[in-house]
Amino acid sequence: MKKFTFLMCAVLACLLQVNAQQFVSTEAQNRNAMIEEFTGRNCGYCPDGHVIANSIVKANPGRVWAVNVHAGGYAPTSYPNFNTGVSTTICNGFQVTGFPAGVVNRSTAQAQGRGSWQSLTTQQLSQAAECNVAGQAIINPVTRTAKITVEVYYTANSAEANNYLTIYMLQDSIWGSQSGGNTNPEQYVGGNYCHMHILRDAITADWGDEIAPTTAGTLITKEYIYEIPASIGSPNGVEVDIDNISFLAFVEEKQQGSTYRPVLNVNELFTMQGTEEQLFPYVVNVAPASAISCSTTKTLKVDVANGGLQDITSMKFEAKVDGGAATEYVWEGNIPSYELSSVEFDVEVPFGSHDVEVKIVEANGTAYEFAKEATIKSEEWANVAIEGETEELSIEIMQDKYGNQITWQLLASDNSVIAEGGPYTMLVGGSAATQLHIEKATVNKGDCVKFVIKDNVGNGICCSFGEGYYQIKDSKGNVIVDGDGDFGSEASALLSIGAGEAVEEIETVETLNIFPNPVKDVLTVKGENMSQVVIYNALGQVVETVNANDNEVRVDVSALQNGMYIINVIDNNGEMTTTKVSVLH
Repeated sequence: MKKFTFLMCAVLACLLQVNAQQFVSTEAQNRNAMIEEFTGRNCGYCPDGHVIANSIVKANPGRVWAVNVHAGGYAPTSYPNFNTGVSTTICNGFQVTGFPAGVVNRSTAQAQGRGSWQSLTTQQLSQAAECNVAGQAIINPVTRTAKITVEVYYTANSAEANNYLTIYMLQDSIWGSQSGGNTNPEQYVGGNYCHMHILRDAITADWGDEIAPTTAGTLITKEYIYEIPASIGSPNGVEVDIDNISFLAFVEEKQQGSTYRPVLNVNELFTMQGTEEQLFPYVVNVAPASAISCSTTKTLKVDVANGGLQDITSMKFEAKVDGGAATEYVWEGNIPSYELSSVEFDVEVPFGSHDVEVKIVEANGTAYEFAKEATIKSEEWANVAIEGETEELSIEIMQDKYGNQITWQLLASDNSVIAEGGPYTMLVGGSAATQLHIEKATVNKGDCVKFVIKDNVGNGICCSFGEGYYQIKDSKGNVIVDGDGDFGSEASALLSIGAGEAVEEIETVETLNIFPNPVKDVLTVKGENMSQVVIYNALGQVVETVNANDNEVRVDVSALQNGMYIINVIDNNGEMTTTKVSVLH
């Protein structure tokens, strides 16, 4: 591993500083915050710390970052071994006596319990920052070399003549064991834990590189060349995946004892992949432009990076859903070298979750190939008939005993909150109890809205704690959404208000026969050339998939809840016939 300073320059004249500054703001700002959480895979209470830190980060996007520091007796060296020299150094410096513990902007000499992180973060975010921090990291995917540029601009005088700049490399999405992992359902899947924002290395010295002067109006620029290791950790090291790393830069005031603190400001560096090739566009991410859409025509937002030296002025895209026929789109514009841009175009996505491949097949008039896959979900929606320009919906929540675990929101198509509720009160008494809550919400004609209900423990509002449910009714009392309480961590439903068209059913061909309808126990599907039968519930979730080996398929639906279901019958040519059936026990 090689790690060295490539260039450092301090510019003292204000006019020259403003002209030289590329990334950092020169306007006075409040501090951002960094939560360094001391944790370990054998720590059963640490996932609760992850939940708390993650919630603070989510509530303050672009202002707060979490760093998981694995060190100490609860951090084993079995795979994946997250222990590093810098992790041990930082952990020892803050006198950690119990896990999880953490420091927020290193504002305390000792690590604090997770119950204090929120208040410490709030304090830091309200304080004026002496300096601003920003920069970029350009990673060459071939050589695994990162060129890192960090700018520090002082908007006020620091209390110390010398400060210290530290750059961390963090890594997301590392799967491994975790004691108590099931208490954090967002990161616990199938008995395995998805570890996030893990401290892997420090690009600078562990406690930072000295920077000066630290007076108002000073711009300091530092550049580093960092060779990203293939793996970090011994024994049982973990691969460093360059698609899942980020860089966090922060400035500490001075050395206090064995630690360097407090943190004056912190920021994540803009990170992208770049090469010395002339032409190197690539797709960074593919996602729906809007998460709330009452249509099977999805507008995809395709984030494209120009990782080459030549400006990108045109591209041709192909998009395929489940490997089917390609949808083509031609884009023209300008993406300068080492910059990002977004391209949007429409793709037809049937109900359910589907694999969508977006490929660049031409760039600047030259044949090219780069593909990116994503899973895109198309949900069924319920139509709400209205007479005027608005409609008042009634939202009924029958909580179970643990209403304090329940929250819900009604979101407009732009993700703004129309109405919300919870958490409610935990009911006193026996193990099972219920209480009804009724809320009103006004929605506009032509909008597509989404109802989302969450349980932060992951056991819904039902079963042994009381048979809860949720319903949405129109102003005439008609039930539009009818959901039971057995939904685990989260359930959702889409509603098309007034102008929404009914879900179009494709007429079944004469050779296809689906019966009985309604069905109680066994659904029979008869037809020629059938390949597969897929059943979706009202939320667009796949509940049953059956491969067809002959001209008749029998599906046991006795375990399904009462309600309407979508039946997709796919033939051997890839063509699909859609209809609806009602399950009624």
